[in-house]
Amino acid sequence: MSSAILVLEDGRLFSGETYGAVGETFGEAVFNTGMTGYQETLTDPSYHRQIVVQTAPHIGNTGVNDDDPESRRIWVAGYVVRDPARRASNWRSRRSLDDELAAQGIVGISGIDTRALTRHLRERGAMRCGISSSSSHEELLDKVLASPPMSGADLSAEVTTPEPYTVEALGEHRFTVASLDFGIKSMTPHRMAERGITSHVLPSTSTAEQVLATNPDAVFLANGPGDPATADDAVATVRELLRREVPIFGICFGNQILGRAFGFGTYKLGYGHRGINQPVQDRSTGKVEITAHNHGFAVDAPLDRATSTDFGAVEVSHVCLNDDVVEGLRARDAKAFSVQYHPEAAAGPHDAAYLFDRFVELLEGKNA
Repeated sequence: MSSAILVLEDGRLFSGETYGAVGETFGEAVFNTGMTGYQETLTDPSYHRQIVVQTAPHIGNTGVNDDDPESRRIWVAGYVVRDPARRASNWRSRRSLDDELAAQGIVGISGIDTRALTRHLRERGAMRCGISSSSSHEELLDKVLASPPMSGADLSAEVTTPEPYTVEALGEHRFTVASLDFGIKSMTPHRMAERGITSHVLPSTSTAEQVLATNPDAVFLANGPGDPATADDAVATVRELLRREVPIFGICFGNQILGRAFGFGTYKLGYGHRGINQPVQDRSTGKVEITAHNHGFAVDAPLDRATSTDFGAVEVSHVCLNDDVVEGLRARDAKAFSVQYHPEAAAGPHDAAYLFDRFVELLEGKNA
């Protein structure tokens, strides 16, 4: 290992050692509070162009296997850990995390105080940063300030599937769903397949006509990276699907797209929600669930009342108990609902699995 530095756009410097690939990388610095599931985090397309800081001190303990990736590659722009495991120990492990990062060209840094870095981001907000093993502090800061911000970034087309593909139902086929891939995780269509749903996964740029050509019983709006304020074409597609009374379920970026289709705005959170330990309340039942999150933007909708939209009344269905951020929407007069978090439980927890059952109930003609 050689020395490396991490520089934030406000000039804060952290010194450490190279981890993974050696080189230079840039992105938005964000922190993930999960104590496990690093492989799912790395391969989640929603982290595209972000440098992920792991708050858990020990990372890499279980190595890397070929079963847990959520997509075809690692998507993070860079990786920051405190104490990387010196030896991977797990019966499914095929190689070390360090080797996997290096093989995929992911530049990282280790040996820094990730607690201090996380506290800095909590106080100052997510910001651009760079990791380098060759540039000086001043040189790297200049490059960071010249790199693009996350606000205004249109990224879903960079992570979506280039061609449609199908995930068949497991066992008896019950329903067909068209899934718009803004950055879908592989576990999501698997969770639907477990419930008898065949998913036609389509590129994010698909039009309403292309979606309807799959003859779906419903449409799913997937997670993904970037600023939802840039997704005007996707919003127009969803509005057309709502006009045609197609049932819709969305998660994460899909929640923001559905929210915009209803007429709500979106905004950037100070430092976002990322991890597998976020408390959310289902307002219809009062139940509190611990959930997996990965979002830096949120829907701007009132918590105290339903809102009249072009498609009838819409209300906030779920709320984050840490900060009252909108975590779900439910249409009272249309067959549509969404959540801001990730109910597919990769890498856990499983509290929100009922949302896929709620989707099936919607397909069966019951109230969502």
